[in-house]
Amino acid sequence: MSQLNIIDRFKQVQDFICKELEHLDGAAKFQEDNWTRKEGGGGRTRIISNGNIFEKGGVNFSAVHGPVSELMRQQLGLNGQDFLATGVSIVLHPKNPYHPIMHMNVRYFQLNTGEYWFGGGIDMTPHYVDESLARDFHRELKKVCDRYHPTFYDRFKDWADDYFYIPHREETRGVGGIFYDHIKANHGVSKSDLEDFAIDLGELFPQLYSHQVKKCGNKDFGDREIEWQNLRRGRYVEFNLVYDRGTKFGLKTGGRIESILMSLPKNASWFYDFSPEKNSPEEKTLNQLKKNIDWLD
Repeated sequence: MSQLNIIDRFKQVQDFICKELEHLDGAAKFQEDNWTRKEGGGGRTRIISNGNIFEKGGVNFSAVHGPVSELMRQQLGLNGQDFLATGVSIVLHPKNPYHPIMHMNVRYFQLNTGEYWFGGGIDMTPHYVDESLARDFHRELKKVCDRYHPTFYDRFKDWADDYFYIPHREETRGVGGIFYDHIKANHGVSKSDLEDFAIDLGELFPQLYSHQVKKCGNKDFGDREIEWQNLRRGRYVEFNLVYDRGTKFGLKTGGRIESILMSLPKNASWFYDFSPEKNSPEEKTLNQLKKNIDWLD
């Protein structure tokens, strides 16, 4: 494990991801907004927009600390008096409807009592599901999981299927990925292993996205594809505002609104009682937004 502390390692991950994504886009550069939290700590919000690839995206780092509030105690069941929370979170919304939305979050939380845990994961939301690209995505996630524990991929894949699910639509947000929360050293996996796992996921992210873009190429699209993209973005908004625990917790506890809502797209649409044409690419995509698909098969 690196001699740097986890806060510095997460900062390096943010720097690495931003550099790689700027290279991939070829035009747009990240704009940085440094902010401080009056109770303790702060962060670096970095936004990219109007590029060759990215319509809107963000790569955020934060490290906040301070007293455990009563609301935090109720929401998280915390017993300590003071906390530290740090992490990196990313959401990318592309211009081209054939390129996917991709999200990542890696985080670490500790209390003054010594209690700690890790959480995070990566998931992908294609506007049009390409089975071969979904398989590529899951294979790479499995590789990094297998380096740390043989059960990680299966456990975290199921966790993602359950978490990134929109019950009122009876559909998954996308093709899943991996998700984990409140993970501590156990079963031969040390705390330093979990830290390294989080860093490896962060460094994997730009490789995963670059592969998707390069395999898709710069496909032509028109009004029909843009309309569908905005409908799928609407589903993304629904999940984030209605179900995502991190978004809801941040809004309830007075978090920094601009950073919390960074995950939302520039544009999104809702049409009344939308139904795709039979046997269309749009219908095919809807039929693949299900839990428990074995993308490695």
